[in-house]
Amino acid sequence: MFEAVSWWGLLFLLLAAFFAGFVDSVAGGGGLIQVPALFAASPSSHPATLLGTNKLASVAGTLSAAKKYLKTIKLPHNVLIPAILTAFLGSFLGAWVVKGMSVEVFRILLPIILLALLIYTYRQKTLGLDHAPLHEQRHASLKAAALGGVVGFYDGFFGPGTGSFLLIGFVRVFGFDFLHASASAKLVNATTNLAAILLFGIYGHLNWPLGLAMMSCNLLGSLVGVSYALKHGNQFIRKVFLLVVAALILKTGYDALNI
Repeated sequence: MFEAVSWWGLLFLLLAAFFAGFVDSVAGGGGLIQVPALFAASPSSHPATLLGTNKLASVAGTLSAAKKYLKTIKLPHNVLIPAILTAFLGSFLGAWVVKGMSVEVFRILLPIILLALLIYTYRQKTLGLDHAPLHEQRHASLKAAALGGVVGFYDGFFGPGTGSFLLIGFVRVFGFDFLHASASAKLVNATTNLAAILLFGIYGHLNWPLGLAMMSCNLLGSLVGVSYALKHGNQFIRKVFLLVVAALILKTGYDALNI
């Protein structure tokens, strides 16, 4: 189910995993680097195995980034816990549903949605620069559960841009700054990765040796990325976020045109 890669191919994948970890820990979108690298290095492998291996390679870096963020900043449990629970369920359900459905509609709509997100974030110059939670506890928990469930389902069903959608969701819906939003997104995204790994593992779509090797490089890149984010703050995360979303628009737009 997985085509063997050469030593040069392995080196290429390990470098891609490092840079994916760096980008993902700051603003999400590491899959933009890691998934195409896997498909390029092993084009004859089953797509589900490549996607499962990508999730395996990413999960440790995502968890580590979240842990490092939490050492510095405090996040509200009434928002995180509902979002994490529904994200896990949503991701597992999305991965289950996609086994028998086409994702072509998502391929067409995604670049349009991302373009709207890019324009909105760029025009809102102060968005995510100040941390001012918007909702009382009961309403925050309900909105967090909805955000986690919807984005979790999307990640299990399709995936590109999940970290970016979570980040902007925490900024726009809950009034988080980019630093708090990025930390929150990492925790929820790690949950969606774990759910997908569980499903892919059940059906044998994981290359454990390659996934674990890439995981170590992704983890290192993630630690470097968090250090940069904590040092340079919200403006740095905002700039990386805009760059990632712009790159996602180009990639997903190209994919949509080549369906």
